[in-house]
Amino acid sequence: MSKAYLGIDIGSISTKGVIIDGKNEIIAKEYLWTEGNPVYAVKRLIKLLESQIDTDKHKVVSVGTTGSARKLIGVITDASVVKNEITAHAIGTLSIYPNVRTIFEIGGQDSKIILIENGVVVDYAMNSLCAAGTGAFLSSQAHRLGVEVEDFGKIALTSKKPTQIAARCTVFAESDLVHKAQIGHKKEDIIAGLCQAVVSNYLNNVGKGKKIISPVIFQGGVSKNQGVKKAFEDTIGHEVIVDPDGHLTGALGVAIIAKKSGIERDFDFNIADIDFITKGVECSKCSNNCEIICVYKEDELIDAWGNKCDKGAIRIHVKA
Repeated sequence: MSKAYLGIDIGSISTKGVIIDGKNEIIAKEYLWTEGNPVYAVKRLIKLLESQIDTDKHKVVSVGTTGSARKLIGVITDASVVKNEITAHAIGTLSIYPNVRTIFEIGGQDSKIILIENGVVVDYAMNSLCAAGTGAFLSSQAHRLGVEVEDFGKIALTSKKPTQIAARCTVFAESDLVHKAQIGHKKEDIIAGLCQAVVSNYLNNVGKGKKIISPVIFQGGVSKNQGVKKAFEDTIGHEVIVDPDGHLTGALGVAIIAKKSGIERDFDFNIADIDFITKGVECSKCSNNCEIICVYKEDELIDAWGNKCDKGAIRIHVKA
């Protein structure tokens, strides 16, 4: 039986997972919506990944987690490693494109840029404050225009004169979109303008002051939007590469990190059938008033975090 490694990228909007073999080849992959419940999303993810592999031939011996809920899911899956998104995306991208210099990543609610030199991350930036350059923003505007967000890209490519849309923030962009629609701008021009607004917002905020060097890899759910890809290429003057599995790069990277860690323990796919509960407990033992997150496995406290001092450390069982 050959060893396999599971990587999970758990975000606020989407949940991604891959299982790789010893050569870093993906043997199972899945992408689904988090729907505000990361525990349920990961349980579904694990079931779907299990259905794609022959468990008599492959045995998952190490798990890695990344993304906004990485610690929570790391506890649930007994992960060998829990890593931030920058490291995971860089490692995953370098495994496919060893010469990459710049990584654009636009997800559902945040964005990041990673600069690489000689296979090493030399600079990065993240933006999680303004939604005007994210997938959630595009999705909401698609709904406003009565268009499926999946069709945004191909519609944008039909535009001959993209509408100028204010890109400073969501409020300005939405207001400007409504105004331009009311005065008669074509829908395809407005959509192309929105794609350009996303790029402008990204480069002026996340990429501000960064030197963008080719090869450039574009990742995240928004990378599937052909209109945004073209807007990036028109703006920076370089080809922008979108890998078919680019949305899985974080999961791939953390799976590789888990493999390299050498920390192995048999992974049980049956955890998808176990009840996990999270509960916030407010500590009033000092002025910090920390909210401590407790994770229970079938009523047994298995981990807790969030305390800023030892007074809030939970060392005994607290009923769920």
